[in-house]
Amino acid sequence: MDFITLIGLLAAFGTTFSFLPQAIKIIKTKNTEGISLSMYLMFTVGVFLWLIYGYMKSDTPAMVANGITLILASIILFLKLKYKPKL
Repeated sequence: MDFITLIGLLAAFGTTFSFLPQAIKIIKTKNTEGISLSMYLMFTVGVFLWLIYGYMKSDTPAMVANGITLILASIILFLKLKYKPKL
C-alpha cells in the first residue's frame, strides 16, 4: 500500500466513523428533533454518488468510506423518518 492510499484510508476512517456516535445516540434515545431531514436526504444521495464514483475509478478508500458512510447515514435517515414528531 502506498502512502497516498494510506492517507486516504485514514481520512476515510475519520470522516466515516464520525457518524457512528450520532447513529448510536438516535438508536438509544429515539430522538431525531435536531436532525435535518432535507440535509440527510441530500447527504445520503451525495454519498451514494461518491460510492459510484469510487467504484468507477477503482478508488478503494472512496468505495470503503462511502459504502460505510452510506449505511450509517441511511440508518440515521430511516430513524429520522420513523421517529418524526407527531403533530
